[in-house]
Amino acid sequence: MDTATVMDIAIESLTVTTLVAAPILAAALLSGLLVGVIQAATSIQEMTLSFIPKLAVMMVAVALFGEWQLAIMMEYFQTIFERVRVLNG
Repeated sequence: MDTATVMDIAIESLTVTTLVAAPILAAALLSGLLVGVIQAATSIQEMTLSFIPKLAVMMVAVALFGEWQLAIMMEYFQTIFERVRVLNG
């Protein structure tokens, strides 16, 4: 296995990781920002008030995007396993 192949696999793995994590992280970011604005406007500084909505929104994001995330990971793993089979075979 040469350096170019290793770098290609590394770039692909970072791309897949970014694609899989982006919807959940974006949902957490947006809900945290919204709760932060509401907390600043109402002067309520309760830690659980910011945690529970973020958790709920992240669970909804997993429910909405979970199938798509699994499909991307399965496709990537099949590609990696095919490369291993070709290298060994």
